[in-house]
Amino acid sequence: MSDSGDKNIGRSMADIARSLSAPRSLDERLRAVTATVVELMPGEACAGILLVSGGGKRFETVAPTSDLLPELDHIQERLGEGPCVAAAISNLVVRSDDFRSEPRWPQFAQAAVGLGLLSSISVQLYTSEGKMGALNLFGFEPHAFGPEEEATVESLAAHAALALMAARTEEQLRSAVVSRDVIGQAKGMLMERFDVDAIRAFDMLTRLSQETNTPVSVLAQHVIERR
Repeated sequence: MSDSGDKNIGRSMADIARSLSAPRSLDERLRAVTATVVELMPGEACAGILLVSGGGKRFETVAPTSDLLPELDHIQERLGEGPCVAAAISNLVVRSDDFRSEPRWPQFAQAAVGLGLLSSISVQLYTSEGKMGALNLFGFEPHAFGPEEEATVESLAAHAALALMAARTEEQLRSAVVSRDVIGQAKGMLMERFDVDAIRAFDMLTRLSQETNTPVSVLAQHVIERR
């Protein structure tokens, strides 16, 4: 790759890093990733992110640069085969140079060729909490992607994984704050009703939680609702 190409990729990576740290929505962050990976490819391409949940049974396409991506993911969900599924669930990097002679997923390959797509790279999105999906790039020509393009997709997949991990952390923190507020409100009601201090009120909640095998936050919500 030329020095100018390296500089362009470096600038794009810096832009992505700034976009991930800015106060933007998760969808905006992921769209920045897929738009950048398409921009950095030498030929025409389209990209998207496949998220897999429910033990590999639920599929969601996010940040697609083309309407072809949701259609491709739907085909893979229906057939149970394809490069995006393979990368998301089993392998780190999956590359196909020509779907017209692809033996690994014959039905999906035939469908992709029918849509005008002939090659692909899929890179697993992973964090310390486990596998979550794949960043997927499709080309309209065979052998559209080489080792340099594969390395670029891998780098951008890391950015996408960080954005997803950050969003999950933010959601967990919001949930923790809500639970804390609910428990605090329930403690106050118990203190007033039974004329006990805060420690005794919390002990009442935790003891009932253990006896009924119910989370403290759920019990606290019941206390508030029933007053």
